[in-house]
This record gives sequence, structure tokens and C-alpha cells, in this order.
Amino acid sequence: MNMYLSIAIGGALGACARYGMGTMALRLLGPGYPYGTLAVNVLGSLVMGVLIELMALRWSPSPELRVFLVTGFLGAFTTFSTFSLDAANLFQKGAYVEAGGYILVSVVLSIGGLFAGLQLMRVILS
Repeated sequence: MNMYLSIAIGGALGACARYGMGTMALRLLGPGYPYGTLAVNVLGSLVMGVLIELMALRWSPSPELRVFLVTGFLGAFTTFSTFSLDAANLFQKGAYVEAGGYILVSVVLSIGGLFAGLQLMRVILS
């Protein structure tokens, strides 16, 4: 039961953080492009890389804390389903170049963010 509670609390906080970042991006950058979704996916991937490498090399959190952070918080914070919907909406509006660019940039930067987080922790912890 503790594992589910840890995931639920982390998920609630991650979803709230995602909403906050999306709202902030909308206010700052406008509604023309899904900047908020892009930002949470890249940032979430970076943080995932940092956490996974940190936990592999130096830190052994409890299983409850691990699922709180990775499955709960980051699982709710990153938004692949929202990313898919944003891409589909751009396609349906006829914004094919923007949709293709959004997909490419989201995937490349999110995977790049994960690798950057891994490398960052390798450098910091070595």
C-alpha cells in the first residue's frame, strides 16, 4: 500500500507542476505552439537522467521514494499523451511543418535531456 500511496502523491504533485508549467508557458509565449508540453517533456527527461544516474552511482533511496519520484512525479509531469494530442492538433490545423518540427524537436531534445542528465551526474559524482 505504501508504494501506491507514494505513486499517488508523486503523481498529484507532478500533474500540478505540469499544469503550472503549461499555464506559465501559455501566458509567456502564447497559444500558437505547445511550448508547455515541450518544456515539461525535455525538463522531465533531464531530471529522469539525473535521478537514474544518481540512484545508480551514489544514492539508494527507499523503494517508496524511488517510485514517488520516477513513477509518480515524473510520470505525471511528463506528458507523452498530451504531446501526441498537441501534434495531432497541429496536423488537423494544417500546420504540417510545425507538427513535424514539434515531433522532431520533442523527441530529440527529450532524449538529449535524458542523456544530458546522465552525463551531468557522471561528471558531478566522479
